[in-house]
Amino acid sequence: QVQLVESGGGLVQAGGSLRLSCAASGRTFSSYAMGWFRQAPGKEREFVAAISWNGGREYYSNAVKERFTISRDNAKNTVYLQMNSLKPEDTAVYYCNAASAVSGGHYAPGDYWGQGTQVTVSS
Repeated sequence: QVQLVESGGGLVQAGGSLRLSCAASGRTFSSYAMGWFRQAPGKEREFVAAISWNGGREYYSNAVKERFTISRDNAKNTVYLQMNSLKPEDTAVYYCNAASAVSGGHYAPGDYWGQGTQVTVSS
């Protein structure tokens, strides 16, 4: 079992940057692919980015490609989401997720979710 705790959210002006962290418990963190999702008020949760178990492959939604970067440090059991050039439409609660693998370039979320961290981008 994996427990996930996100941090790093906050209020930032448009064009600014934030770095989210997701700390995982458990000794099997390095065996999981990890993903970030977000959910804005009144909208469904959507995929943002994912990274393979060893960090060798990264995947992004079109909405954040070239602005966000996902990374992981398996020695620290932590996955990161560096968010640059933030826009008001990036405002959402951001969640991290652990899954068994990324298959065919598609990240299917697993059963493990964090509690979320709020990101608010002002115009």
